Amino acid sequence: MIPTRTNATFPPPVMEARRWIEGVTFSEARPLINVSQAAPVDPPPPALRQAMADAALMRDDAHLYGPVLGMPALRAALSAQINGHYGAETQAEHIAITSGCNQAFAAAIASLCNEDDEVILPTPWYFNHKMWLDMAGVTAVPLAVGDDMLPDVDSARAAITDRTRAIALVTPNNPAGVEYPSDLVLAFYELARAHGVALIVDETYRDFDSRSGPPHPLLQQPGWEETFIHLYSFSKAYRLTGHRVGALASSPARLAEIEKFLDTVAICPGQIGQYAALWGVENLSQWVAGERDEILARRAAITEGFPRLADKGWSLLGLGAYFAYVTHPFDMSSADLAPLLVREAGILCLPGTMFWPQGDPRGAAQLRIAFANLDAAGIDAFYTRLSALAL
Repeated sequence: MIPTRTNATFPPPVMEARRWIEGVTFSEARPLINVSQAAPVDPPPPALRQAMADAALMRDDAHLYGPVLGMPALRAALSAQINGHYGAETQAEHIAITSGCNQAFAAAIASLCNEDDEVILPTPWYFNHKMWLDMAGVTAVPLAVGDDMLPDVDSARAAITDRTRAIALVTPNNPAGVEYPSDLVLAFYELARAHGVALIVDETYRDFDSRSGPPHPLLQQPGWEETFIHLYSFSKAYRLTGHRVGALASSPARLAEIEKFLDTVAICPGQIGQYAALWGVENLSQWVAGERDEILARRAAITEGFPRLADKGWSLLGLGAYFAYVTHPFDMSSADLAPLLVREAGILCLPGTMFWPQGDPRGAAQLRIAFANLDAAGIDAFYTRLSALAL
């Protein structure tokens, strides 16, 4: 086979993990506990589904091409929401709507990088970011985090070269869950600005941050749009994963370049999904607050129950938003342990090896647990099964 861009990267991890359950039977008494994917499993609330149905039935434009950078009303509504959440003064012209947050990242990279350029990614990294850089011919420069699962600004400074075009952070973090402190995010912004590179911050899980108030002051900085690229997803807040509605905020000049990419890849984001996101922004703030409270309660249940695993040699490295990031006590790589857990414990999760450079030994001891779809009973069952393992 002739080498291609897609040959440059690895298979989609979540799809690979799903293949582990093929041919495995799960009983009614012990059903599969799926903590592999960070996505809501429930549909949007009924009122939002009704709004989507009304758009499909009553709005002719819901079935037509729309503006490449997204519906003007949604761009304006998200700008207003951002301003309220971050104490910012963005305008609709700073906002682009994309077909999911992954596309927002891809579009940002397309506007920043040429082949053989570099982007710094903290490790463990979000694997889809690494995959896109691979396929774009851009080198992902790993930046190992500390014991607190936070990246170090001085280490990032040392990693910057004349080929560096961006530093990409995710907070609350995927896969580790940790919420990056405000002063740390600001320090990365100042580092990026001083070196003339972009700071991309993926805030897909911002609606489930445990902190009150703005999680960082970047959007309050004069001229923020020259350095900072903010990524967001409507998928988690409004359960719109299947409708692929994401967004980014940057300068109008950068959005003019990003428009070229978006027009070539998808022409425009889906109209019904955009109508759903707009209705959600306008009507579901209290509902989202309730969803956040439930996620925070599940996070607390993870913390309260973890001593059952700590007594067996497990460690909790990071926790927040949708994720717990842990080390296991077994004498095997997580790449072998994760498929084994399907058969031995009825648990599907992702091994740490999927979030580190190939061959890095640190991932072998780690697992990512996407706990957001487990209620209190599910978390109890999860802990019961893991604590009973004898491998």
